Amino acid sequence: MKKDFYEILGISKNADAAEIKKAYRKSALKYHPDKNPGDKEAEENFKLAAEAYEVLSDPQKKAKYDQYGHQAFDGSGGFGGGHGGMNMDDIFSQFGDIFGGGFGGFGGGGGGPRRAKGSNLRIKVKLTLEEIANGVEKKVKVKRKVQAKGVTYKTCTTCNGQGQVMRVTNTILGRMQSASTCPACGGSGQILDKRPSEADAQGMVQEDETVSIKIPAGVVDGMQLKVSNKGNDAPGNSIPGDLIVAIEEVEHEFLKREGENVHFDLYISFPEAVLGASKDIEAINGKVRIKLEEGIQSGKILRLKGKGIPSLNGYGSGDLLVHVNVWTPKTLNKEQKQFFENALNDEHFVPSPEKSEKSFFEKVKDMFS
Repeated sequence: MKKDFYEILGISKNADAAEIKKAYRKSALKYHPDKNPGDKEAEENFKLAAEAYEVLSDPQKKAKYDQYGHQAFDGSGGFGGGHGGMNMDDIFSQFGDIFGGGFGGFGGGGGGPRRAKGSNLRIKVKLTLEEIANGVEKKVKVKRKVQAKGVTYKTCTTCNGQGQVMRVTNTILGRMQSASTCPACGGSGQILDKRPSEADAQGMVQEDETVSIKIPAGVVDGMQLKVSNKGNDAPGNSIPGDLIVAIEEVEHEFLKREGENVHFDLYISFPEAVLGASKDIEAINGKVRIKLEEGIQSGKILRLKGKGIPSLNGYGSGDLLVHVNVWTPKTLNKEQKQFFENALNDEHFVPSPEKSEKSFFEKVKDMFS
């Protein structure tokens, strides 16, 4: 089981942005590879701290994590992979400013080329209620930019493969030296040498690739999941971007979803309400038979435990709420109309709700509790 992000950084869930950043810097400096050469456990803790900071420092990601936990990002079968798909180059390129001037990239020094990361791709996946309730594996075709076959790169002559250029400025305090990303290679230390005719100016071509996406049960409409390294490549010795998967829920014909619960409107005839009946109703994974008691009232809500949507965090499932509606006939023949006219003053037809019968507002309250 993955460790809680707040526990990794040693902070509470109420920590503000400044506290989160401070806690991450403290942890990152403690486990930094330069301070712990060859220590695999320190390297692992360093990556865990970076993954925790990546989520908790982003308000939107933090809100999703607080609500759904780890499965909001890595699901149950391959989203993100270990440490969100991050490696040392990812960490230093994204959070290098956290370390200040004391540390540089992996292996020490602070200088040297860096690995670029390709752009992300975004797709929308439509899911039925059945697929959401059971989890599903989807295969989608995406167009990715990849390095063309036959492309070669050479050392950047502007920075001599260092990825940085040094500038000296005269100031009133004397000569000041500063480093900046090489404008020619973008910090990679390499530039394009040879490329085939079908490749673009960066040596890239578009290819179709079928990507398998394992979607966990319980996802919600609008949720975004990440498949690491299935976005676009970048030139040179780069890291592929990610594939961002947006979930779109297809509306069910009969069932209405509300969080982890689902609702079904059951219409019954007046004789069925009076005499009782057995009815087959729609459920997520097929029909379910229920028994209606004699004299059941319109507005009655029957709760079928565990027949709703599974919790994304694995804490059980919601319920299926069946709303009973007694259908009043709009047209009657002469004999039927005469029967009800005779029953108008019959004591058995006079409304007489029991004290145990809940009002409409009480039923609504119970439904949402």
